[in-house]
Amino acid sequence: MYAYLKSIFLIGIVLSCWFANGQHTSYDTAASFTVRGNVVEQDTGAPIANVNIEVNGGAYTTTDVFGEFRIEAKKGDELTIRYKDFETIYYTIKSNERITVQVESKVERSFKSKGAPRKLVPQFNSYIDSAEVYLKQDPKKSIRFVTEALKRSNSIKQNAEAYEVLGDINRYWKQYDLAVSNYRISQQNVKTNTVNLKLAQAYQANRNYQESIEEYSAINKKKLSNYQLVQLYEGLGDVYGKIKNFDAAIEAYQKGLETAKAHLISPKVTDLSSKIAQILSYKGELKQAEQYFDKSLRLANTQNKKRALEEKVKVADFKNELNDFTDEIALRKQALKDISVIEADSVLDNESPLTPQKQNYKIGNAYAQQNDIGNAIQYLEKSIEEAETKEDLIVQKDATRKLSELYETEREFDKALIAYQEYVDVVEKLYVKKEQQIAQATRFSKDIVSKQNRITSLESDRALSESKYELGKEQTKRQRIIIYALVGGLFLVVLVAFLMYKYIRQQRLANNLLALKSLRSQMNPHFIFNALNSVNSFIALNDERTANRYLTDFSKLMRTVLENSEEDFIPLEKEVELLELYTQLEHFRFQDKFDYSIVIDDAIAVKEFMIPPMLLQPYIENAVWHGLRYKTEKGHLEIRATKINDNEIEITIADNGIGREKSQALKTKHQKQQNSKGMGNIKKRVTILNEMYKDKVDVTVGNLQTEGDTGTKVVVTLKKD
Repeated sequence: MYAYLKSIFLIGIVLSCWFANGQHTSYDTAASFTVRGNVVEQDTGAPIANVNIEVNGGAYTTTDVFGEFRIEAKKGDELTIRYKDFETIYYTIKSNERITVQVESKVERSFKSKGAPRKLVPQFNSYIDSAEVYLKQDPKKSIRFVTEALKRSNSIKQNAEAYEVLGDINRYWKQYDLAVSNYRISQQNVKTNTVNLKLAQAYQANRNYQESIEEYSAINKKKLSNYQLVQLYEGLGDVYGKIKNFDAAIEAYQKGLETAKAHLISPKVTDLSSKIAQILSYKGELKQAEQYFDKSLRLANTQNKKRALEEKVKVADFKNELNDFTDEIALRKQALKDISVIEADSVLDNESPLTPQKQNYKIGNAYAQQNDIGNAIQYLEKSIEEAETKEDLIVQKDATRKLSELYETEREFDKALIAYQEYVDVVEKLYVKKEQQIAQATRFSKDIVSKQNRITSLESDRALSESKYELGKEQTKRQRIIIYALVGGLFLVVLVAFLMYKYIRQQRLANNLLALKSLRSQMNPHFIFNALNSVNSFIALNDERTANRYLTDFSKLMRTVLENSEEDFIPLEKEVELLELYTQLEHFRFQDKFDYSIVIDDAIAVKEFMIPPMLLQPYIENAVWHGLRYKTEKGHLEIRATKINDNEIEITIADNGIGREKSQALKTKHQKQQNSKGMGNIKKRVTILNEMYKDKVDVTVGNLQTEGDTGTKVVVTLKKD
C-alpha cells in the first residue's frame, strides 16, 4: 500500500509540473548555449543600441553600439526584444543560430493644433474627468471619453493631458507598450515632471530597464517637488533591483529615504525602509535586513491598518527565509486578525498577498517545518476551506498537495490518497481556468489596441504636425549620416595607425634579427681565434699527440657551434653539451690551474627550455682565462643549473679565481679592448633578445666572495616560452 501511494505521489508531481510550466520539461534540462544576434532598422540597416534582450529563463542583456548582443539560452526559450521605438518582439529559439532582427520604428507623432486656433469646446475637461472616473472600472468606456476629449482639443497642452490620461489607463490595465507610447506623445506636446516620472515607471513595468534608468537620470531633480524626488529615487532603486544591481538599488533607496525623513514624508520612509530590507535580504546581509524590517514594521504600525498588514506579511516572509518559524507564525496570526478587520470594509483580491487563505497556508507550512504536523494540518484545512469559498484555485491546489504529503508522513494513507485526488481535481480546474483567462486577456488586449488605433487615426487631421514630424525625421537622418561619416573616418584613421604600427614593429623585428646575426658573427671568430691559439701552444711545445687530440675535440666543438650559429634559441640540452665540450678542452690545456664540475638539476626539462646559443661560453672563457689562469693555487670552476619553478631556471657560473679587479690590473691595453668588446656583444644580444621575447633572459655578474681572491659569479635566469 505504501509503495502504491509513493508511485501515485510521484506521478502527481510530474503532472503538476507539466501543468504549471506549460509542458516545458522537454527542453528545461537541455544544455544552454550562447545566442548571438543584432538589431537593425529595416530601411537603413542602422544598428540600434541599448535594446532590452531577455530570455524567459531570466537571462538579460542589451545591445551594444553596433546593435549586437549575446545571451545564454536553451532550445525552446522565448526571446523578448523590447525598445522604446518599436513594438515588442517575441521569438522562440530553435538553435544557436545567429539572429538578425529588422524592425520598423513606431511612428509616435505629437498632435499639435493647425495654423488657425479652433474655438474652445468646454466639454474637453468634462470628458477627461469622465475618463479618469472610469479608468479603473471600464477601460473601454474610459478610452472612448479620451477619444471624445481629443476631438475637442484645441491646444498642445490639452493634447498632452489627454495622452497622459490614456497612458494612465493602459498602465493600470497592464498594457505597458501602449502606456509608454502615449506618455511619449504627451511629452512631445508638453514636457512635465509628472509625465516624465510616469514614463520611467512604464518603461520599468514593460521591462525596458535601460530606458527607465535613462529617463529617471534625465529628469532635472532641482525642478521636482520633495515628494516627486522621493518617487524618483524609489523608482530608480526599483529598476536597479530588477536588474540585480543591488548596490546601486540600495544607494538610490538611501537617497530617497534621506529626502523622505528630511521632509517628514512618513509613508515613504516606511516603504523605502522595507525595500532596503528586501534588497539586503537578497544580498544575504540578513542582520542589516532584519534591522530595516524592524524599523519599517514599527513605522507601518503607526499608519493605516492595511499598510501595517502589508509590512507584517513582508516581515513574516523574511522570517521564513531565516527559518525563524516561531516569529513567522506569530506575525501571520496577527495578520489574520488584521485581515478580518480589513475585510469588513473592503474585498481583498485573490492576487493580493494579504488573503487569509494564503496566510493560513503559510502558517501550515511553517508548522510543518517545525514538525508540528497536527497544527500544520489544521491550518492547511483552513486554507483549503477559505480558498474554496473565494475560488482561489492556486492556493487550494498548493494547500491540498501539502496536506496530502503530511498525511503520508503520518502514514494515514487513506486520507493522503483522498487529499491527493482532490489535488488532481483542483489542478484540472486550474488548467481550464488558466486557458479561459489567457483567452480573455487576449480579447481584452485586442480591444484596447483597437481603441488605441482609433485614436491614432486622428493623426490624419493634423497635417501641420505631420509635416513638422517628417521635417524633424529628415533632419535626424542627415545628422545620422554625418555621424556615420565621422565614425567611418575615425575608423579609417585608427586602421591606418594600426597598419603603420604593425609595419614599424615588423621593421624593428627585422632590424633586431639582423643585429643578432651580426653579433653572433662577431662571436665566432673571437672563439675560433682563442681555440687556435691553444692548438698553437701545444705545437710550440712539440706535443703533437696532444695537439692532434685537442684538434679532434675542437673540430667537434666547432661543428656544434656552426650548426647553432643561425638560431636565435636552441634547446638547453644542446647548450649543455656544447659547454661540456668547451670546458673539457679548456681543462685539457690548464689541468694544473683548475678543476671543474657541471651540475644540472634532474628536475629541469632540458629539452623544453630554450637559450640563445653561445650565451654562456664567453663567461666560462673569462673565468678560465682571466680568473683561474692567474691563480697561484689550483682553482675550481662550477657550472650549475637549478630549477626555480616550472617556468624558470637559474644557471650559475662560479669560479674562485683572482677576481675581476686583479684581472683588470694584469691585462694589457689590447686585452682590455678585446674583453670589453666580447662582454659588450653579450649585453647587446641579451638586450635585443629581451626586447623581442619579453624579458626571457636576465644576467647578473658579481664577486663570489669578499676577501682574498674574490672570484666571479655569473647568474643567468632563463624563462620558458
